[in-house]
Amino acid sequence: MASGEPLPDGVILWTRLAPEPLDPVRPGGMPDRTVTVRWELAEDEKFARVVRSGAAPARPDWAHSVHVKVSDLRPGTEYFYRFSVDGHESPAGRTRTAPDPGSTAPVRFAFASCQRYEHGRFTALRHLAAERPDVILHLGGYMYAHEAEGPAPGEPPVRPLESDAECATLAAYRNRYATYRTDPDLRAAHAAAPWLPVPDDHEVRAGYAGALSGDGSSPAAFLKRRTAAFKAYYEHMPLRARPAAASLRVHRWRPYGRVADLMLLDTRQHRDGGDMLGPEQEEWLLGRLKSGTARWRVLAQPAFFGPRGLADASAAGWDAFPESRARVLAAAPAGLVVLSGDAGDGWAGDLRADRADPESRALGVEFAAPSVSARPSGVVPAGDPYRPIAAGRRGYVMCTADMDGFRAEFRVVGTVEHADRPDAPVSTVARFEVVDDRLRRTEDGAASSE
Repeated sequence: MASGEPLPDGVILWTRLAPEPLDPVRPGGMPDRTVTVRWELAEDEKFARVVRSGAAPARPDWAHSVHVKVSDLRPGTEYFYRFSVDGHESPAGRTRTAPDPGSTAPVRFAFASCQRYEHGRFTALRHLAAERPDVILHLGGYMYAHEAEGPAPGEPPVRPLESDAECATLAAYRNRYATYRTDPDLRAAHAAAPWLPVPDDHEVRAGYAGALSGDGSSPAAFLKRRTAAFKAYYEHMPLRARPAAASLRVHRWRPYGRVADLMLLDTRQHRDGGDMLGPEQEEWLLGRLKSGTARWRVLAQPAFFGPRGLADASAAGWDAFPESRARVLAAAPAGLVVLSGDAGDGWAGDLRADRADPESRALGVEFAAPSVSARPSGVVPAGDPYRPIAAGRRGYVMCTADMDGFRAEFRVVGTVEHADRPDAPVSTVARFEVVDDRLRRTEDGAASSE
């Protein structure tokens, strides 16, 4: 179960019926018929004050997943939800609506990316769940459709997948997601707060761009595969919008009062030549940047945004699309913060008018999350202006934004081997604040907490 897509007056509640998650014949081991699922939303964890309830159909053509759009709720309010079917009741989950449009209350949110099942446990997500943030942003690498591999070349997987093969069919994508959802720490993170997820290439095929797979297959064949991947993604995420064949609306705006405009971007589906976002998405983004009035404009997206001097034109990040990046920066007002996935190690850096001149005009800042479990690339180009924060470690970033400031704290659970221990503690290795659109490191933390 999970919740997501919070608005000031509503939220999405999600569950999927799967008594046998990896059944090779029937998705989730369910019969080929629609099943009615009851749901409740309450103001307290004991469900003494239920404020909304109802029933929803779990249909076999959507893998018996349920997406309930709950509305007419109070802004900035904590709620609890649960599901029941045929006498079976789920645990309770916690969710929270977005604040009122005029709110100036602080916003606490976490962001994470790159959780590869066979590379290690999702211990970092257990600690993230314990923080009970207002919302969790997941910036790609939720699931890896690739062939199974160990956490390092030549090493066996830390834990086995349902199949060593790369996903290419709807059944394979569904079973890969089902495997990931057996992880208790991932389930805890979903139950702790509403999610705002965006996919990267890993949820479809490594290195894909637009209608091209990157493996030489025809666009028609790849779009059929992308249709299956997006369908399975929707079936396992608390999203508002269903996919339409091979397309899924990923970019969206989620305002958090007067404090932050969260703008989620799609950096894979619309790539074409030298264009990262595609005309429609770019026009939408530039319009939001220019018309928004929030204190902080937060771009949440899966690819490394800032210039790092990567020479490879096929690089996943924005270095391969400098003109697209320049147009975004030209439209950005003061208060730009970019949150990025896909980096593997944690990074932080200033966005400047001249990358080589630290005294050039400040345009904003970027924070890139350490991976939850996936092995990072280890690529650090010469002259890279970014600061590695959590090299070789696993974790997430906790952020607090208000009308006076933006703060980011990098939480880690140690090395890869340390992170694979279910009891691995978490520590804060770096704290930053944004001052005059530049980074300022405030304090390193070494105190552990459970």
